[in-house]
Amino acid sequence: MTPRFAPTALMLGNLVTGCAIMAPAGMLPELSTGLGVSIRDAGLLITFGAIVLCIGSPLTAWLTSRVERRTLLTATLATLAVTNAASAFAPNYATLMAIRLVMMAIGVIFTPQAAGTASLIVPPEKRGSTIAYIFLGWSLAAAVGLPLITFIASHYGWRAAYGAVGVLGVLSLVLLVARLPGGLKGAPVELSTWVELGRNRMVVLLLLVTTLQMSGQFVVFTFMGPLLTRLANAGPDAVGLGFAIYGVFGFIGLIIATRIVDGWGAYRTSVLFTLCLLAGVAGWAITAGSFALMAASVAVWGLGFASTNSMQQVRLVAAAPAFAGASVSLNTSVLYVGQAVGSAIGGALFANGQFITAGYVAAGFVALALGVVLITGRIAAPKAALQAEMP
Repeated sequence: MTPRFAPTALMLGNLVTGCAIMAPAGMLPELSTGLGVSIRDAGLLITFGAIVLCIGSPLTAWLTSRVERRTLLTATLATLAVTNAASAFAPNYATLMAIRLVMMAIGVIFTPQAAGTASLIVPPEKRGSTIAYIFLGWSLAAAVGLPLITFIASHYGWRAAYGAVGVLGVLSLVLLVARLPGGLKGAPVELSTWVELGRNRMVVLLLLVTTLQMSGQFVVFTFMGPLLTRLANAGPDAVGLGFAIYGVFGFIGLIIATRIVDGWGAYRTSVLFTLCLLAGVAGWAITAGSFALMAASVAVWGLGFASTNSMQQVRLVAAAPAFAGASVSLNTSVLYVGQAVGSAIGGALFANGQFITAGYVAAGFVALALGVVLITGRIAAPKAALQAEMP
């Protein structure tokens, strides 16, 4: 029997993780003004943080694979709470960057290990929907957390925003300690695990999908607030509304994905929401200049962003069940590779005044991702047919 509220505790932990990772995107102007740096330099908090995350995910999966899950996850959340609180008191940009890198180096543990822990506390037939539910925390981070961060930062300052994330981390930690059972251990991750995953063509292609999807999105997402200001004359409240639309529709999309994945299958669900992702990002580029039309495009984009990420995790678990923790940690790693690549490209385009071009570059990345998703379907179909023929 699944421990009561244990999946919810893991989901809320993802909410805190998502808020911690995305927070700078919601307050770039305030960070720029308060720390005396450019918008692009403030955006480097995301870029360099993502670099630490992409390196740290497989490394920490290997180093911590033998640690009991409750101990590991609670220690990670405690670190996130402390480092966000410390960020509120950072005296300068260099100190804030240093704290953020520590935050990311430890925080990278939570999302992949939460997904791996889900496979230990629910029966196999509920694994897909439970992983999608746990990933709902990221949708809530975008739907509620990021708009609130934008609101708090614009009205009370960026220090208050970091403090709020720290308080949220403490509350989530209390629930996790109370509801997640002890004694949970996954399969140890050996060096041979990475070799086995590297030989799995489906795993490699799925990791490529994640990299392309995230690269495309973060070309725009990292600088969404300043871009809305430059392209549509949006003020702080309008920017907060844009983030809210993105997150609310992400929440709706993930709820839909959670409901249909067990019947449709993860591949068909992934295709549907990757199409939403492409339509939304392309719409942003095409309608640049009109806040209403850009907001509508953000809504369609939002439908796809969390759903595609959760389906990637479900498909990776199915592609290599014995190595679920390792494959999901690799997915998290390449997700942050995508964030680093996308935010770096977006920063270069923003610094050179290529505000509209950023949307088209983002759409190109997502179109490539859709192509690879379709290729994975062609690989999976013969395997499914072979399994159906087996007695």
